[in-house]
Amino acid sequence: MPRYPAVMSRFRAHPTRASRSRHPRHRAAATALCALALGLVCTLASANANTNSNTNVRVELDRFAIDQTEVTIQRFAEFARATGTVTRAEREGGGFEYVAGWQRRPGWTWRSPNGPAPADPARHAQSPAVHLTHAEAAAFCAWAGGRLPTAQEWQSAAYTEQRASPPAGWVHGQRYRWPTGHTPEGANTSDPDPWPRAAPAGATRPGVNGLYDMGGNVWEWAADARGTERRTLGGSWWYGPAQMQAEVDAWKEADFYAVYIGFRCVYPRGEVRANSEREESLVR
Repeated sequence: MPRYPAVMSRFRAHPTRASRSRHPRHRAAATALCALALGLVCTLASANANTNSNTNVRVELDRFAIDQTEVTIQRFAEFARATGTVTRAEREGGGFEYVAGWQRRPGWTWRSPNGPAPADPARHAQSPAVHLTHAEAAAFCAWAGGRLPTAQEWQSAAYTEQRASPPAGWVHGQRYRWPTGHTPEGANTSDPDPWPRAAPAGATRPGVNGLYDMGGNVWEWAADARGTERRTLGGSWWYGPAQMQAEVDAWKEADFYAVYIGFRCVYPRGEVRANSEREESLVR
């Protein structure tokens, strides 16, 4: 097991193949729903949201609704403005990247996951929000009217087609091996593809239930707890396709934050319209 920075000395590495190596590509008026127990810096503030509906779509499944994409930088910025949230990565000098051990990267936060200012700000805003702890992700979901999914819910959405009339190529009720279907093709992993790191929301191929990046792109926090650890699912751009499969049992310390860990939220079924109208009202 690799050694980790002192702040995360208990972090458990992802299960992976022994041959894993670093891929050469690595290169609203609103009330804050934050609690002191989450370890967040929050203040009451007025929301000044600018929601992009293309990355704020919620897909209604059999028992709940789920974000179609991973929560983006733009959406997390709305939350941060509304609540005054300052994340641990921002307070503690930057997030982590694994390069022959976990290395803190100064300035790497959800605002700028890879450090340098982006050449395309609009595209950058649609990238997944990363460098966030489990508590920070959970606080966003609560603010948005949802919560983090359990692993069972996440896997149901990722692998079992639940659309009543899915498009050609998908079969209602079928459980697929990959979130992308019968093969991992179309996901953003360490295999050759157009994305050297995290892809913007909606850039990859839609998978089971029309969801994006349930496999690859960035790991996603789930609600499941094991002591001080929390489960992550789906793999990321750093890993090969094997990490996309349901059998992978990956856990990380709840207070860890890194360049390839993001999240999405789930919501009560039947409240998709109400939640969408609430967030749209923040724009006006």
